Amino acid sequence: MQRGSNRLSVHRDDEMKQELQGLIRSGHPTRVEEWHDPEPAADDDPEVTTGPVPAPGATGQAEALRFEFARHLGRTTFPAERSAVLRVLHERHAPDRLIALAQELPAHETFHTVQEVVSALGLRPEA
Repeated sequence: MQRGSNRLSVHRDDEMKQELQGLIRSGHPTRVEEWHDPEPAADDDPEVTTGPVPAPGATGQAEALRFEFARHLGRTTFPAERSAVLRVLHERHAPDRLIALAQELPAHETFHTVQEVVSALGLRPEA
């Protein structure tokens, strides 16, 4: 098998692959030393790095909100009711505007996807 001009051995390649399996499967950092993990965005970082939560009436609002909810909720949150969605948003330090929108969701409805959350807020994607 051709490996090219790689300075790593076959054994080191396999070792590195094994180290990454936990991160790939779990979806969150698996290192013991937290200084290995990248820092999350700070509150005073420019909005370019974290993306703004759109104001009501903005064009493409449904798509932008779906993106923001998906970024903070992830796939493991679902299926969930409003209380679970709010809990995850608080745990993951979502913007206050996003949390305020999530508080408007129906209380005892179960959501299976981010799209259902955005649709429950009365927003539809533009055609």
